[in-house]
Amino acid sequence: MPITPPDTANNPLSAFDRLLTIMNDLRENCPWDKIQTIESLRHLTIEETYELSDAILGNDMDEIRKELGDIMLHLVFYARIASETNSFTITDVLNGICDKLINRHPHIYGDVDVNDEEDVKRNWEQIKLKEGNKSVLGGVPASLPALVKAARIQEKARGVGFDWEDKSQVWEKVEEEMHEFRNEYNAEDNTVIDQDRAESEFGDLLFSLINYARFVNINPENALEKTNRKFIKRFQHLESQAAAKGKKLQDMTLAEMDVYWNEAKQL
Repeated sequence: MPITPPDTANNPLSAFDRLLTIMNDLRENCPWDKIQTIESLRHLTIEETYELSDAILGNDMDEIRKELGDIMLHLVFYARIASETNSFTITDVLNGICDKLINRHPHIYGDVDVNDEEDVKRNWEQIKLKEGNKSVLGGVPASLPALVKAARIQEKARGVGFDWEDKSQVWEKVEEEMHEFRNEYNAEDNTVIDQDRAESEFGDLLFSLINYARFVNINPENALEKTNRKFIKRFQHLESQAAAKGKKLQDMTLAEMDVYWNEAKQL
C-alpha cells in the first residue's frame, strides 16, 4: 500500500506522483477500477463536476477541495486508461495544456502587447482560428445546457468584435423581444396563437436577457441557480409549516399558502 512520503504535504510534485501511484495500483488490483472505460466514467465525471459546482455556490471551501480531488482522480483515470492503448499518457496531457497556454498567451510568452482583458479574449479567439478552428463558435460544446451555451456563444462573438456598443441598446432589444413574445398571444383571453412561434420568441427573449446580464456583469447561470435555491428553501418552509398544522398543500387555498410563503421570505 502507498504510504504518505514525508514531503507530500508541501510538495505538489510528490503529491501528484502519489496520486498516480495509487491510480496504477487501483487499475491493476481493484475489481471495480479494472473494468472501467473512458465511456463508463463519463457520467460519473459529469456528476462530480456538478458536485463541485454545488460546493462553489455554497462557498464551502472544504467541499471545494474534496470535489477538486475527485475530479483530479478522474483526469488521471482517463489518462491511465488511454495509456493502456498507447493513445496518450498523463505526460502528454500535461505537456499539451502547457503548450496551449504558452501559445495562447503571447502577451506573456511573446512580444504581443495588450491593454486589458478584452484584448486578451480577442487574441485568444484569433489564435484558435489560426490553430484550425473553422468557426469562433466551434469551441462551444453542443451538449452544454442551453442557458450556459447562450452565454458562451455571446462571449465568443464578443471576442471578435460582434457585439452591441452599449447596454442600453441591449435593453431595447429585451423590450423588443418581450413585445414580440407577447404578440403571440390573443389579448382577449391570453391564449397562444401559434405555439411554435411563441416558443421561438420566448427563446429570443431569454437570449436577449442573457445578453443584457453579460453587460451588467451578472452570470445568468449563477443568478438563476440562486433563485432556484431560494424558491426551494421557501417552498420547503411552506411544506413544513403546513404539515405542523396538520394540513396538506393540495387542500389549502392559495391565500393560506401565501401566509407561510411570506413568512419564509422574512427568514
